[in-house]
Amino acid sequence: MSEPAAATPRLMMTRITKRFGGVHALEDVSFELRAGEVHALCGENGAGKSTLMKILAGVITDYDGTIAIDGAPQRFSNTREAEEAGIRIIHQELNLVPDLSVAANIFLGEEITGRFGMLNERAMHQRASEVLGRLGARIDPKARVRDLRIGDQQMVEIAKAIAFRADVVIMDEPTSALSDAEVARLFRVIGDLKARDHAVVYISHKMNEVFRLADQVTVLRDGRLVTSVKAAEASPTKVVQWMVGRALAGDTPRKASRFESADAPVLEIAGLNVPRENGSGRPSLTDVNLSVHPGEIVGVAGLLGAGRTELLEAVFGVAGTHHRTGEIRLKGQPVRFRNPHEAIAAGVAMVTEDRKNLGLFAEMNVGENITVTQLGESPLSRAGIVRFGNEAKAANEEIARLRIKTPSRKAMILSLSGGNQQKAILGRWLLTDPELLLLDEPTRGIDVGAKAEIHALLRDLADSGLSVLVTSSELPELFAVADRIVVLCEGRVTDEMTRAEATEERIMAAATAFLAKGVMAEA
Repeated sequence: MSEPAAATPRLMMTRITKRFGGVHALEDVSFELRAGEVHALCGENGAGKSTLMKILAGVITDYDGTIAIDGAPQRFSNTREAEEAGIRIIHQELNLVPDLSVAANIFLGEEITGRFGMLNERAMHQRASEVLGRLGARIDPKARVRDLRIGDQQMVEIAKAIAFRADVVIMDEPTSALSDAEVARLFRVIGDLKARDHAVVYISHKMNEVFRLADQVTVLRDGRLVTSVKAAEASPTKVVQWMVGRALAGDTPRKASRFESADAPVLEIAGLNVPRENGSGRPSLTDVNLSVHPGEIVGVAGLLGAGRTELLEAVFGVAGTHHRTGEIRLKGQPVRFRNPHEAIAAGVAMVTEDRKNLGLFAEMNVGENITVTQLGESPLSRAGIVRFGNEAKAANEEIARLRIKTPSRKAMILSLSGGNQQKAILGRWLLTDPELLLLDEPTRGIDVGAKAEIHALLRDLADSGLSVLVTSSELPELFAVADRIVVLCEGRVTDEMTRAEATEERIMAAATAFLAKGVMAEA
């Protein structure tokens, strides 16, 4: 007898195998998903999660194994075929066209047309508003994607996936750039999808999200299936052990640091004001004061849109220099960098939040991404001519020091996992021998193993005397690495505390201080 239709899985991937050259990205992996189920897919970066989902979404078409949707065999030749079969994917690395509007991105390839095939922009804007409203996102459908902050761009990516038929929704680190309020709204949308019998594949390194949402948990390691169990039969500790193949030491707070508050600060910011750029949607900064001493790690907390990125960019000379007021001093000397080049020359380095668009040189290999800042007058080049032996030596040393997992320095940077890409970017900036390191969400979208390694690296760098200013949306990360924490709300400093004084309640109260006053005033 055939299996009852009600019991037929919405999705069955059986014995999926994929090789890149001689390397197994996936080996004999099976994965099953049922209607009305949230199935968490876990594993370190490089475990094969993204490769498996790219096969399902029609991005990768050359593989061994079989796929069945509602019991019917499928083999997609491209992403359009997968979408027509009801497969939608929300990419971690945003897959948007920056110069198009929000509505145009949501309907890209599925535009609403009227007579004579002309675009019906009014209908697209209205439908986009409805979908964004369902997500609780206050985003203008006419706004250009380039002008949105990362969190709003992530909401647009999510809106693309749920605007059309979506029997299977793949969410790859969907909350990595979202505020707590946006995460809560997304979780409500996921609950709505479940209630409507949609099936959700949820990829995340955040165990609290996995065990809040998932009905089933599957773990991959090194391209192989480790286990697939009901979430109720697992625990965060077990899942992490399955992911890394060992018990992972806890990410304990930094031990007493070597810095002394009596030491002259490396960075001092006094009365900094950066006005909002017209139409950018980016927050302004108002009367910001903070300092970072030698060997100190200062964390910057706050909700998305609080001005954390804008603060680091103001120090690095990225934007707002023409109308900026207040003072920035580096080692006691006033500075007003007109561009990042001047900041780098003065000993400042910055790792950006947007790794894909602002951090990586996608057409370059790993070694070139590491050494790219050293191709002026340096030991790696002379008179504009690269000294290839020195360049290779420097790249290999950083790869070894940061334990970057790569076949060689000549491997393309995009072939690496997100954590190893981030290590390569860190290696690039450490080659500049900075005195001040600015880090904007340094572990966004990175697995637990790589995150722990980066935290340990930051502690070691600070212990060697480097000054670090780091932003993070994850309070446990700031508790793990920071000596002091400064809180921003709507571009203003609302609290400052030592790590010993810091609690989640105190930080969240400060992060919502002006927002709460605004709500009370409206009431």
